[in-house]
This record gives sequence, structure tokens and C-alpha cells, in this order.
Amino acid sequence: MRENEMRRVILLVSLLSIHPFGPTSRVAEGEEPSQPFVVALIQKRPSGHDAQANRDIGDLACREAAKLGADVALFPEMWNVGYTRFAPDGPISQEELFALAVPTDGPWVRHFADLARELRMAIAMTYMQKWDGPPRNVVTLFDLHGREVFTYAKVHTSDFKRLELEMTPGEEFFVGSLETKRGPVKVGAMICFDREQPESGRLLMLQGAEIVLTPNSCKLDQMRLDQFKVRAWENMFGVAMTNYPSPKNNGRSVAYGADGQELALAEGDEEISLATFDVLKIRERRERGIHGDAYRRPHRYRRLMATEQDEVWHRQRFDGSTYQRDHR
Repeated sequence: MRENEMRRVILLVSLLSIHPFGPTSRVAEGEEPSQPFVVALIQKRPSGHDAQANRDIGDLACREAAKLGADVALFPEMWNVGYTRFAPDGPISQEELFALAVPTDGPWVRHFADLARELRMAIAMTYMQKWDGPPRNVVTLFDLHGREVFTYAKVHTSDFKRLELEMTPGEEFFVGSLETKRGPVKVGAMICFDREQPESGRLLMLQGAEIVLTPNSCKLDQMRLDQFKVRAWENMFGVAMTNYPSPKNNGRSVAYGADGQELALAEGDEEISLATFDVLKIRERRERGIHGDAYRRPHRYRRLMATEQDEVWHRQRFDGSTYQRDHR
């Protein structure tokens, strides 16, 4: 074989051996190609509404998750105040609790941006966000460089509970491209009651989400887990949810693949669970599957945007007023 021909063969073999996601994704002979994405479900007890103590607990948990090889650490809902509710005879008043809201560019939140950069691991941190008006229930996703990918505010606030009735709901859903050591992943977020509305998952799917992170704070029965599994299956994306352990809630932080297969399920006590998603398999499923946006007929769904309600669906908010879906 001539020298030039030999060089061309060597170059061709080299190009074929390189996976588009970089050298760490090279595949040994006989193995299926994959792009693992590891989510650490941080099922830890908060120290009540003590934001400083919760920052320190969260810091240690992130360090442990990084040692376990996680790509992203996911916290339960409103971690900075431990999802504490106010009450007239409770541990804290509404005014005192809302005074604990923190800005996204403030030192409490920025601590986790710096920590993400130090650990080379993304962090999905939740907190009560200081806002122009009542605070918001948010999650900020920082990438492994400590850069903000997005800040999402809970759209479906639980207006049947006093705490969230008094908070400002979000206005839209976000999906961002999250850089990882093995390539980019399209990540979105929804929070607790959001996951019980099929529209949340649909909107994230339509924006290209491959993984949806879901901070949570409530008791998780089997029906809610099954519902969450269906969100993954019908939209063909992976889902990961972190809840508070007992005695606050009942743990059961969980993750499902795009095919509905369970990838992680915690018990009721404190633990950090790892869920490993194969992003390449999710992409393959989305390219060939019949769900997601493959066979939908959006032009037949106009009724979904209507604000009118049949009387059977009329509900009250926690303060006794009638819930109006377009109120805020």
C-alpha cells in the first residue's frame, strides 16, 4: 500500500473511533455507545428555617455528591428555609418568613455557584427568592463552571395552601443546555405541584428537555410516583425528583428514564441517591418513539387555552376566595 493511501486509512480509522461527545465517550468493542448523566437526589433534613445552617448542610451534601460522581446535585423545594410554613401559632410569622427570602445574586445563592465551580459539578439549588412583591419559589441551575443556566419560578403555586397563596407564581418554563464532562444535556425544571399538571411536562418537552429536574415537598404516595413516571414516558424525557425525608415528608425521592423505568427510589430516611440516565438512549427514543411531539394535533387543542370552567371544577383558595386561573 502506498504511503499516501496508508495515511488516508489511518485518518479514516481515527475519525471513526472518535465519538461526537469527546474521548471520555469512546466505546469499547462490543459495547453500546452511551452518555451517562448522573443526578444526585439530595434527600436531607433541613435545620428548620435557619438559612445559614441549611447552607452548610447543603454544602456538605454537594461535596458528598461530587465524590460519588454526580453531574448535578438536586435539592428539595425551597431549601434555604426548609419549606417552613408560617402560621399564627407556628414557629414563624409570614412577615418573618418572607424576610428570609434571598436574591439570586446574593451571597446565599452565590455560595452554591462558587461551590459548583469548585467541585466541577452542576447544582440545582432551591430557595425562597426575593422578588418585587411577594417572594417566589424557585430553583437555580448552576453548571460546572458556576454559571447560571436558568432560574425557574414555580408556575403552579399551591393556592390551596396558605404559604404559596401569598407568593408570586412564575410565568414560564425554561430549558437550558447544561455542559457536562461527557457532553451537553438539555435540562428543564418543574417544582412539586407543577408535575401534577400534564401541561408542565408538555411545555418542557416542546422546548427540547431531555432531563427534567423536580424539587419537591409533600408526601409522596404510590399514585404520585406513578403519575411522575407517566410524565417521563409520555414526553420521552428523564425525570428526577428530590423530596424531604421523614418526619417532614416521607422521602421517596425518585427518578425514571424516558421509557418509564425506575432508576432510583430512596427510602424515608436521609440519603443521597444516584440516578444514572443514558442521554444517548433518550435521544434515540425521541427520534423513533410515537409519543412526545411525534403524532400530536395542536390545532385541535384550542380548548386547552380557554379560561372558562365548568362549575364542577370551581375551587376555593386557602383564603376562601374563588380560584381564578387567570388571576395572577
